[in-house]
Amino acid sequence: MALPILTIGNKNYSSWSMRPWLALKWAGIAFEERVIPLGPRGMGPNPDILAVSPSGTVPVLELADGTKIWDTLSICEWAHEQAPDAGLWPKDAIARALARSATCEMHSGFAAVRQTFPMNLKRVKTGHEWSDTAQAQIQRIDDLLCGLKVQFGSANSPYIMGHRSIVDAFYAPVATRFRTYQVPVSAGLQAWCDAIFQDSAFAAWDQAAQLETWTIPETDAV
Repeated sequence: MALPILTIGNKNYSSWSMRPWLALKWAGIAFEERVIPLGPRGMGPNPDILAVSPSGTVPVLELADGTKIWDTLSICEWAHEQAPDAGLWPKDAIARALARSATCEMHSGFAAVRQTFPMNLKRVKTGHEWSDTAQAQIQRIDDLLCGLKVQFGSANSPYIMGHRSIVDAFYAPVATRFRTYQVPVSAGLQAWCDAIFQDSAFAAWDQAAQLETWTIPETDAV
């Protein structure tokens, strides 16, 4: 049977692509990977992307029967349904509801963080400046993730919900932003960031990103 195909953007820049890629890896789901370099704004119009994605954006997951799932969260939900014992969502109903709330907040919010700290794994920048709005969102992320870890985490696991989950996958690109732009965070959040960086799936993504030759000058200039 043919494997699903995950089409993603450049690993150095595409935060939305990283999220389902990690979720699929953590769920143990085999898939083929196709990388399409992103344009100056990080998405279409790109004829190569339009040819495989109905929304003209990446990521998109094409199943063996030709079905295309084109939203990051939807791909992660599909991964959970294919491998319900992998722990992508907590089994406890309250924990699962709050994990989804945190994930959806990342899915739709934190605009100042996204704009101020574009993902760029190859770069380390000192002296980066940001607004009070961005700082408030950084603090919200810190409080949110550390609070969830206190409530639902495990002393034996560095992950937010006690097991690698969609929450970790959704906030992993944020951890890279904090690393790239040298953003100070609490000791608790830094410990989680370090755990993400040491994860084998993340490390494989990061290593591949370092080898890419594509560039987006507008992002590199931030």
